[in-house]
Formats: sequence, structure tokens, C-alpha cells
Amino acid sequence: METNPPTSEVMSPVHSFPNRFFSSDFHNDEELNAQASVYTYMPVDGSRSSEVPVRSPDVLISNKFMNSAFHDDEVMDNEQASQDSGLQFMPGAGSGSSHGPSVFAESSRGPLDGFSVKKGQTKVWNGIPTHKYLRCSKYGKPQPKRTFDTLDESSLKPRRTNFTWCDCKASILVSISNDSYTVLSFNDIHNHELVESYNRDLSKISRKLSFSTKQFIHNMSLNRIGPMRAYRCLVALKGGHHNVNGTPVDFKNFSHQLRIFIGERDAQVFLERLRERFDNLPNFYFDYTVSNGKLSSVFWADEISKLNYKAFGDVLAFDATYSTNRYKMVFVPFTGVDHHFQCVTFGAGLISTESIESYVWLLKAFLKAHGTQPTLVLSDQDPSMLQAVPMVFTESRHRLCMWHIMKKLPSKISADVLDNTDLRSCIHRLVWNVYIKPETFESCWNDLLQTFGLQSHTWLNDMYNIKHLWVPAYFRELPMCCLMKTTSRRESSNAAFKVNSTSANTLVQFMMCFENKVDSQRYRQRVSEYKTSSTVFTGNTDLAIEQHAFAIYTNAVFAQVQKEIIKGKFLCYITNQTESSNSTLLIDVTHLDKRNNITNVYQVTYNTVDHFANCSCRNFTRIGYLCRHIFCVYRLKNVAKIPPQYINDRWRRDALPKQINVLSKQPLGTIQNETNECEMEEIVGQPINIPVEVANPEVVRNKGCGTHTRISGPGEKAKAKPPKRPKQLRLCKRCGLYVDDHDSRNCVKVAAMKAAKAAAEQQRQTAPGASPSD
Repeated sequence: METNPPTSEVMSPVHSFPNRFFSSDFHNDEELNAQASVYTYMPVDGSRSSEVPVRSPDVLISNKFMNSAFHDDEVMDNEQASQDSGLQFMPGAGSGSSHGPSVFAESSRGPLDGFSVKKGQTKVWNGIPTHKYLRCSKYGKPQPKRTFDTLDESSLKPRRTNFTWCDCKASILVSISNDSYTVLSFNDIHNHELVESYNRDLSKISRKLSFSTKQFIHNMSLNRIGPMRAYRCLVALKGGHHNVNGTPVDFKNFSHQLRIFIGERDAQVFLERLRERFDNLPNFYFDYTVSNGKLSSVFWADEISKLNYKAFGDVLAFDATYSTNRYKMVFVPFTGVDHHFQCVTFGAGLISTESIESYVWLLKAFLKAHGTQPTLVLSDQDPSMLQAVPMVFTESRHRLCMWHIMKKLPSKISADVLDNTDLRSCIHRLVWNVYIKPETFESCWNDLLQTFGLQSHTWLNDMYNIKHLWVPAYFRELPMCCLMKTTSRRESSNAAFKVNSTSANTLVQFMMCFENKVDSQRYRQRVSEYKTSSTVFTGNTDLAIEQHAFAIYTNAVFAQVQKEIIKGKFLCYITNQTESSNSTLLIDVTHLDKRNNITNVYQVTYNTVDHFANCSCRNFTRIGYLCRHIFCVYRLKNVAKIPPQYINDRWRRDALPKQINVLSKQPLGTIQNETNECEMEEIVGQPINIPVEVANPEVVRNKGCGTHTRISGPGEKAKAKPPKRPKQLRLCKRCGLYVDDHDSRNCVKVAAMKAAKAAAEQQRQTAPGASPSD
């Protein structure tokens, strides 16, 4: 640093401008020879070839251009630079100059050829910048290759780059005063070819990704679309590669940099996002546990999830889902069915191990968030779930998925019995029957085992011992027992979550994928609400009760109720009616199929005073709306409306509030001149400098993490492809035998014949008196 202030005898202020750019951006540059940085792009007019001499007359540059063109992270193209600076062009190397010819004097350039510019050294006096260099991006000496003073070959390799330095001297020196600045020198001599206008999008400054592009890459990743496909999509949207800043490699680099940016702060940032929602969103709940300083388990549920559970939480299904994050934490969503027969999420959790303790903590967190227990809980045969559910949900009935049990038949019962008898169809007809009583099931089960001689079959006896956990006959008294008999809805919901998230995602990215999928789920629910409210009634019968059902139920539920009303009119009729008391009637209703064949007769108990009706098919108990047999009775008794006691609130149009105001923090619009870290902070939603109190979970290995290393179960082994048939023997025409190791082309007899023939030929040639013609 000089001891005296630098002289500037030609620095005559031409005009005064605010000097915020230099005072804020350069006061920390203490070294004159500091590394140049920050690029912008300048157009060059090939018709101009003279270099402006040092201490040339003052050239005024707009302070707007200085404030914007060379800020740390802003990209400026040719048109912006020339417009903001007030200069029509930036002189470049031409055919010659007053200071000597250009290195590329013979080359011809278009009027829009240009070069990238970066901020150079800053000269500071008493903490105030006085001079600033703006240089060509190729300024600086080429870096020599790395050398190592060792005999061992180093594993470090120089990073491959397409950018080169050639010590270009083209530059602008600006002198800065209190309220103005002056161009002191201007050197336009370049010792390299300039960038053609049509290749300008490939230059380093033009390849800089804007915040909107980074946000686009991130949003595409939330839908499981990688950076390469995201690049192709953006090219298609913008109409060509030249309209997109960056290359496919830049897109991949940003996706990788985002994961690196999250890094070791992943668990902490994930929890901070949950805390932020807890502070800003009404009725948001979350809880987590830490083991050895690392995140072990977490659960969360927002206000909409709580409202959905309050309306549709009578039946709950949950199961583990794998490969949704890089730590192999098990994702456990809690799923139900809404009034549009669509999947709805009540909450979600992540656990490190599928132990009984982990599931007990998760179910307790769920119960603490929602306050009430469900009527029916559905899961698969996981042993940890089987023990954890009754420990927490003491007032609920636990039911196992029937499909998971039935799919084990091929692996548990001999294929000869299943394929050559009707055992499979008999078992399915029995266990899926929703009309029979428990005693009927037990009697039919024993008869079935005796018929096929399976009384001592271990697996069938084990399934019979837990029949109260999966056979529908033992749940017939439970309301909504047939809403979900299998976990297919839950599995389809889990599969939908896996469509968005991948096993490479961090916890923060997984959370964003989860929110994205839940938002799609709630959008579909809103669309169904709109269709229900905007649909006009078109009845298929002349019954007033049909129009009343349309006014009560959603479109999806009304479609099912309408079928029952139509079949109650055309496929059901009363065959017998007796009076059990003064106001109670016992009515037998015959049920026909589509071919008008009698399938069954059901008994309906009907009260003529309050229109109470109870059918032996128990459809209202099983699914929550009346059956065709009761509608047949109502038609003959001239009942115009469904009684209030038979309108289940979960199927009503107004089961949920019309408007739910839930705040959601979304990335704000781009702020000019943001750094790369600021942009990533905006995307992630948390600052980079948060203290890390909870470390990232360790990568765990749970069942279901991947079939390439997971032990195959008996069901998978049963479905495995049969071994290939042994290789058939072939006939060798030389030796006349059926063999599998050779044929007539490589038979040993052929080889012996060839050897004998060769020996005879050699002997003939070596015999005395033999001639070549012999």
C-alpha cells in the first residue's frame, strides 16, 4: 500500500454519480494484485482497431452500468451492457492500432463479436477505493501443471476445464473520486480470438444459471425428473438451446452442488423446516427423537391432515415404504379414504429401524397429534406392527391385509394340490365372503380342510388361529369394516410417494417431494369438490329419494348409491311381509341378477313410524350407505328422503370445511445480485450458518431396501422361474452316438482321421524319390 495518495491529474469530474457500487463492493479489496473475478460480456466492433492511449481524455461510463454490470453474480449480455453503459460498442482487436498490430490482425470479426469481462485489481487508500481495473476474462498467466517432489505417483489429477488463460492485456482502468469516476486508460488489444455472436451463449458468463433456472431444476427433481431431462424440457419450453443459459453439464453440476450445500446440515435443516412450520402454520405438529446425537425418528402432521383425520379417520392404514432417502430411513405414511373414495394422508413419519419400540413411538406421536384413536387399523403381517398396534391403539380393532395372506398360498401349499384341485377357489370364496357369520365360517373351514385332507397343515392351522385378525366374518359388526379389506389403497399411496422421491434424496429434498405429492393429492380432492358442487342432477329413475341422495352425497358416493336405488327398483321385489309388532314389519326381499335369476333372499326389518330399516346384508354397517333391498322397501312405502340416521357424515358433501387457510412458505422471487449460496438458501428454505445440533442419521439396512441383496422369501421363491431343461443329446453322425459334448464337426474320429491323413502326407513328401507332382 502506498504511503501517499495516488495522483490523478486528468481525473476531472465530468459528472457526479452515486458511488454505492464501489463503496460497498470494493472496500475490502486491499491488494492491488488481487485475483480477478466476476465476469460480464462486452460486444466488440471489428471496424475499430485503435487502442485508446493511457491518460486519454475522460470517457464517462454510466454509474448504472458500473453498479449492475460487474456485480458479483449478475449476468449481462451484449445488448444490456451496451445499453446500460451508454457505449455503442467495446473496441476490440482489429487490423492494427497505434500501439502495434493485433496478434489476430488478419482475422475478420463481425460487429457483435465480443469477450467476457471480469473485475480486476482494486487500489485502496485509507479504506476507500481509488482505482479499479476491468479486465478481459483471459487475463492472467496460464497455470503450470502440478509437480510433486515425490517418487510415488500422485492420485491427484488437475481438474479438467475448457477455460484457458493467455495473459490478455485488454483492460479498462477507472479512477474513482467521491461522487464520480473517470476512465484513465483503455487497452483493446486481445491476443486471442474473440467470441462470435452466435456462440455467445457458450461463453462462461452466459452459462451462468439464473435463479429461476435453478428453481426449475429443483422443482423438476421434486417430480423425479433429473437434470438432463430438465435441460431438454427447458430447451423445448424456450424454443431452442440458444435461449437457455447453461449446458447439460451445468444443470448436473447445480443438482450435485445442491446436495453438497445441504451436506452434513441435512438433519438440522430438515428439523428447522419443521420448526418453521410449527411457528407459522396453525395446528402443525411434529416430534422427533435423537439417538447418539443423530436423528432417529420423526413424525409430522399439518392442519389439513388433522381435519381429514377428524372426518375420515375411522379407518386407518399404514405400512413401511423403502428407498425414499439416502439414509434408508423407513417412510411410514398414514392413509385413509375420503368422501370421494380417494386416498388421503393423515400424517407421516420416518424411522431408522423397524423395531417394536420405533413403531410404538411413532403410533404414540400420531395419537398425540390427532387425539383420538381410529375404529379400524389395517396393516400387513409385520411382526413389529402386530405387537405395536394393540399396545398404543387400545380401543381400535387391528386387521391384517387379506391380500398379503392369500398371496402366500402358492408357497405354503403344494402346487400339485393347488393346480389339480379347486382348493384355491374354495378358499377364496370362503375367506372373502362378507355375508356369513363367524360360526358359519368355522364350520365351512373345517369341512374344507377335511375335504382336501389338510387337517394337519401347519400354515393353514396358523392362519385359522388368527382368523379374528383377517377374516371379514369377524369384522361384520364393525362400522365401515369393508371400506378397506386390503392395503392396496395404502400401497398405491406409498407408490405415489415413491414416484417423486428417490433413494439419493436428502431429507430436505425428501420433505419437499412429500409436500409436492401431498399438494397433488389435495389438488385432486379440490377438483372432486368442484365437480361435486358444479354437477347438475340427472336422475335415472322417477324416485324423489334419488334426488335427495344427490343433494347429500358427493359425486363418487352418489354414483354407488344411485346403483343401489336402480337395482332396488328393477332387480328386487318383495316376496313376503309379516308384522312382528304394531309398527314393525319383517319383509323378505328377493334379489335378482342381470339375467333375472334369483341369487338370494334378504330380510328387512322396517318401522313404519320412524322409517327405521335394517337389512340382513348389513350393507350400511359395512360401507356406510343403504343397500338396494332397503331402497326397494322405501319405494313401496313411498319414502321420499333418506332418514337422517342413515346418512353417514363421512360421505356428505360438507364433510370438510369449504375453505382451509394454511400458510405455506414458497421460494420468493429472485433478488438481483444474489450469491450462489443465497440462492440455495432460498431454495432449501434455511440459512447456511445454522448451528448443527442434530447430526444426520446413519445409513441403515432394513428389509425391503433392495432385492439385489435382500433374502428372498418363500413367496418369491415359489414364483421363481423353473430351472432350464437339461441339454438334449445330439446324434454324432461320425461315431453314431448320442452325445452332448461334440457333434460331427468336432468328433474325435474326425480329428483322428485328419491326423492320420496329415501324417501320411508328410511321410509321402519325405520319402526318397518323391517328386512335388506326386
